[in-house]
Amino acid sequence: MELKIIQQSTCCNPSTGCCEQDLPVAVIGAGPIGLAAAAHLKERGISFFVLEKGEISANVRTWEHVTLFSPWQYNMDEAGKRLLVNTDWQAPQGEKIPTGKELVEDYLLPLSEVLAPNIHTKHEVISITRGGLDRMKSSSRSLQPFLLYVETPNGLKEMKAKAVIDATGTWGNPNPAMSNGVWLQTEKELASIIDYHIPNIGENEELYANKKIAVVGGGHSAINSLLNLVTLKQKYPETSITWILRKKRVEDAFGGGSNDELAARGELGLRISEYVRNGQIQVETPFIITGIHEQKGVVLKSEEKMLKPFDRIIVNTGNRPEFDIQREIRYEREAVTEAVPAIASLIDPNEHSCGSVPAHGEKELRQPEENFYIVGSKSYGRAPTFLMATGYEQVRSVVAFLAGDREAAENVQLQLPETGVCHSGAGGCC
Repeated sequence: MELKIIQQSTCCNPSTGCCEQDLPVAVIGAGPIGLAAAAHLKERGISFFVLEKGEISANVRTWEHVTLFSPWQYNMDEAGKRLLVNTDWQAPQGEKIPTGKELVEDYLLPLSEVLAPNIHTKHEVISITRGGLDRMKSSSRSLQPFLLYVETPNGLKEMKAKAVIDATGTWGNPNPAMSNGVWLQTEKELASIIDYHIPNIGENEELYANKKIAVVGGGHSAINSLLNLVTLKQKYPETSITWILRKKRVEDAFGGGSNDELAARGELGLRISEYVRNGQIQVETPFIITGIHEQKGVVLKSEEKMLKPFDRIIVNTGNRPEFDIQREIRYEREAVTEAVPAIASLIDPNEHSCGSVPAHGEKELRQPEENFYIVGSKSYGRAPTFLMATGYEQVRSVVAFLAGDREAAENVQLQLPETGVCHSGAGGCC
């Protein structure tokens, strides 16, 4: 396969083959955090390119039917807004709560147009290296440019960069139904009747109407799926809904209710608690899934019992990061959460009180590989406590550092709304 180099620079150093300062910064991922990073780079006059394996905000589009629980003010990056005000863009009302579709159409797509032509869609990064070095080689390592191997519609390309910001997220890598986190072949074989995100039930009623449906998971994604099923049940009364959790008490999943500073997030818990109490949702908890197989549907079992076959199950058990692309560069992840090590203790759901994430930025996100950063939800690993506002502050700090503005990079500030549930213990609160 032909290898094409599409980023060139004037050679000035025999050891690198180029002037590093002339190279752009590579941003991987064109979702909210990746586009925010690009906006800050553009605003500071730093050359960059964005690589996206699908289309703009591809992950958000998979849940475009879902209403966020945070208003617009938490979902738009300041640099992005500053770039957009110079166009004919109409800013959304800050207190209004958008859907995923509105987030894409009213903010992310207009922002991507401002950042064009530096965004390359259908460009999938398959590996990142340091010049001609694998991860084992140390001599003159920091002098070598990054090399990104990218699958494109026109074949494999090699692209050079002086820094890399990985904002690929975790949404495309769901956790399995199995409580121990293991993907069994039997679960993979049942993929046609298992959903791993928040399905658009209203547009696919035939898959769920008057059927036995189970939702696995104790977070906000699971609650959204359950609420959509309750709406369907009002139209198709024979629809059976079962909620399967690992928590000791179902009440632990209801959240902060009226004490939540994000009213829409609190409302989710209030609504779901009512449907549980009136019997529209059957609950199995604590239920530790130790096996899954097909028997006229999906059968889930624990050590103590086996649940009736379900026609379909929705698995909302969170997501996990994918690290294959950086195997040949030096990066670290924390042993429990798989988060960036310096922030792991701040976000660990076994210990963390939601809504109290301390401000953090470039310093905490540094990796052993100089000028390589993991940001956004991927920086949180498997922890489910990420808010977009956190990622926006991360990339603001990282880009300030790359621009040589140490003061701005270190001056990190973050104000997140409390959930009203600030207990610790297994399972966390978000």
